[in-house]
Amino acid sequence: MKVFFAFFLALHLCSTAWAQEEKPGSAPEILAKDLREEVLRTQATVKDMFGRQETMPLPITVYRPEGDGPFPLVVFNHGRATEAKRGSQGRYRPETLARYLVAKGFVVLVPNRIGYWETFGSFDPEYFGCKSIEAASIAASEQVLVAVEYARSLPYVDATRWIVAGQSLGGLTTVATVGRAPQGLMGGINFSGGHGGNPETSPGAPCNPRAIAFYWGTIAKKANVPMLWLYWENDKYWGPDIPKTWHKAWIDGGGQAIFSGFGPSGSNGHSGLTEDMDHWLPVVDEFLVRLGFEKSAIVKPPQPTSFAAIDAVYAVPVRPSNKAAYAKFLELALPRAFAVSSKGGFGYARGDYAVGRALGNCQRNGNPCALYAVDADVVWNSR
Repeated sequence: MKVFFAFFLALHLCSTAWAQEEKPGSAPEILAKDLREEVLRTQATVKDMFGRQETMPLPITVYRPEGDGPFPLVVFNHGRATEAKRGSQGRYRPETLARYLVAKGFVVLVPNRIGYWETFGSFDPEYFGCKSIEAASIAASEQVLVAVEYARSLPYVDATRWIVAGQSLGGLTTVATVGRAPQGLMGGINFSGGHGGNPETSPGAPCNPRAIAFYWGTIAKKANVPMLWLYWENDKYWGPDIPKTWHKAWIDGGGQAIFSGFGPSGSNGHSGLTEDMDHWLPVVDEFLVRLGFEKSAIVKPPQPTSFAAIDAVYAVPVRPSNKAAYAKFLELALPRAFAVSSKGGFGYARGDYAVGRALGNCQRNGNPCALYAVDADVVWNSR
């Protein structure tokens, strides 16, 4: 039964960079043991744009390195689905990103903000009605500060050194947090941040983008740490040009931010965080190095070896019952990668950052893993 489950899990994970969200009635989640994944909870109080105030639980997913620490902190913030899909937006688990950050030496906290997952309902503090984004920005960033304050009680966290980051509305949350200049913050990373976009009804044309430019320009004067902004040309939420006007407003207002623009990614560059990791990873890594976090964390493929031919299924060092999975791997298009564990297990992936995702899929049960094959080459060294 364990062998079958390992095979099924690897097939399930091989095509995606992220662990899947929990859905009502689904099987219990399998947590990433190697990342010491767990869900903690605290309380947060926020207001919406109408002045209504609520105090609700704030679930926080935690990923952390081995050891006692204390480790520096990254608070990573999720985005916002379109209205029709927001009710099914489950617990956010940016596992591949977390693997990189944990390998870099960070504890990663991922708040599921109020109005999502467990607290989805009639209270939506991030609704802005295409008007001022101030209330939504304050509510979202307040939950970041609550998470950081909670982290101060965790013995393995050094909350005197932390970074805020996020994607889409999580990127807006990141900018808003930097604009509040909280204690201990060292920098911010904004992936495709914004509000008011809808790729289905108004692709590339969010409602009232000037509201963001105005507010960001206003709060930039208080910001005192550097930022990195990453946007993709074919972003169907904001289009190629609007994010540049937001960046200009931030810089003109006195903020510090490097704008890193990427070419088209997939069918919608708004998903560049998950679908274009090969391109943004070096840029983010360089930014973190400049902040003093120099530990190597990007997975790179080893050199080919003469251990076996790429199609020699019999030679793969996995349990006999798992060799069929390698045969399936050989049918995948490039780029692809296959990893093996010290216990005879495996994990594989294809597409963007395949080497990192294959290792992650393999080792999430807590067993050490190494790459066996990358693209059309065996890279395994049996010594």
